[in-house]
Parts: sequence; structure tokens; C-alpha cells
Amino acid sequence: MSTSGLVPKIYQLADENIQCTLSISLHATDNKKRSAMMPVNDRYPIEELLQACKDYIEKTNRRISFEYALAKDNNDNLEDAKELVKLLKGMLCHVNLIPINKIENGIYTKATNENIMKFRDYLNDHGIVATIRRELGSDIDAACGQLRRKNL
Repeated sequence: MSTSGLVPKIYQLADENIQCTLSISLHATDNKKRSAMMPVNDRYPIEELLQACKDYIEKTNRRISFEYALAKDNNDNLEDAKELVKLLKGMLCHVNLIPINKIENGIYTKATNENIMKFRDYLNDHGIVATIRRELGSDIDAACGQLRRKNL
């Protein structure tokens, strides 16, 4: 089950006791960056979201997967990796790093492979299990984040 971070729905899902993996689109370590990437953050800031996640884990004893799209010169540096470790330390979780896909007229571009690897390695070295999602479909504009109408 994937969510952009609808906090009340996370609490509701925990109460349902459904055996599924909860996946949270996080994408940033502070409210300013996350709100720029995901306006839902204006309503449910990181602090509230992470508290809901901690409560979900405590209630269900299930691991959460955090999705983190890496955008060049935005959220892909070592400082962001350090902040992510601080946010997630001690949580039963996994981080799925997603090299962001370029979209026409988009403001974000893919992080360098070097930064992606350093980010992953930093998380893993500091106790946060992290993997890099393999890229499929970007050559035909069908990858994550690229599926949208081209002409209005």
C-alpha cells in the first residue's frame, strides 16, 4: 500500500491490521524541500508523518518502506543522507532510493550515479537498510514519475 503521507489514513491502516507493506513517499528530510516536491507535506509535515509511521510499526510490527527519489543538487547529498539517518534511526524500515526520472519541463534531474551510490552506502553504513531501484522504461517516458499526458 503506497501513500504520499496521508497521516490519518496511516493510523486507519494500522487499526485495520491488514498484512501488507506500507510504502511512504518521503523524498526529502526537511519540510521546506518536501513541500516543494510534495505539496501534501503542507498538510501533514514530516514530524507528524514520522510519528504516524512509528505508531504504525509499533501497532503492526511491520516494516515500512520509505521511497526517496534522488534529485540532483536538491536532496542527493551527504548532508541529506545524514539527516535521513537521524529521522529514521531505530525504525523498522527500508529505504528504496529512486533515481529521479527526467520529465519534459520538469525542474528536477537525476542525481549522479556517484551521489546515488554514496547516499545508499552512507545509509547502509549507519544502520538504515537501503537499496537502489533499478530503472526501467525511462527511454520511452514510462518510468516512475514520467507517466503523464504530454499534450493538454
